[in-house]
Amino acid sequence: MTRAVYEDRVLYQGDIWVRVDTLPRLLAEGWRRSLSGGGVVSVVRTPFQWAMGSPVIEIETGGYMGDVGLYVPEVQLDEALALLGLDAPPGEPDDRTDD
Repeated sequence: MTRAVYEDRVLYQGDIWVRVDTLPRLLAEGWRRSLSGGGVVSVVRTPFQWAMGSPVIEIETGGYMGDVGLYVPEVQLDEALALLGLDAPPGEPDDRTDD
């Protein structure tokens, strides 16, 4: 089975979105809840579609559960990374220094 590959940066609904990570659907949906709770908008990209809302019925009925790309608007990237306790995503420069 091949791992899904998603672009690091995409134009979606007229804005630049940055991929935070590629991860299994259930984990991505959990991260989306954390982001939403912190006021960060996110979207999941499956090999078939973009999903702004959590399609619970798709999850319950065994819809696509493989790897998805989790994206946030570029303007909210720093907030998203802080909420998730992550460093810069792949392909993103990390200007922060560890002193």
